[in-house]
Amino acid sequence: MATKRIKRPRDSISLAKLIGDIATGKVEDIEEDGRNPAAIARGRLGGVKGGKSRAEKLSPEKRKKQAVKAALVRWKKP
Repeated sequence: MATKRIKRPRDSISLAKLIGDIATGKVEDIEEDGRNPAAIARGRLGGVKGGKSRAEKLSPEKRKKQAVKAALVRWKKP
């Protein structure tokens, strides 16, 4: 399973206690997130090559139209 760190409390006293507990070994600093690492790797693999293969299938006119639209949205003034 994929893991992540325990969320840190915003209160300074609670944070100090948590750090002390982690240092003494009373608390593990790992929290399971329940995701399957193999599924995460497969999803990343598909995401990495997906955009490139999609762009290759588009005609140059459609690709240009999408690029112009994306640039207008990206640089639009708020």
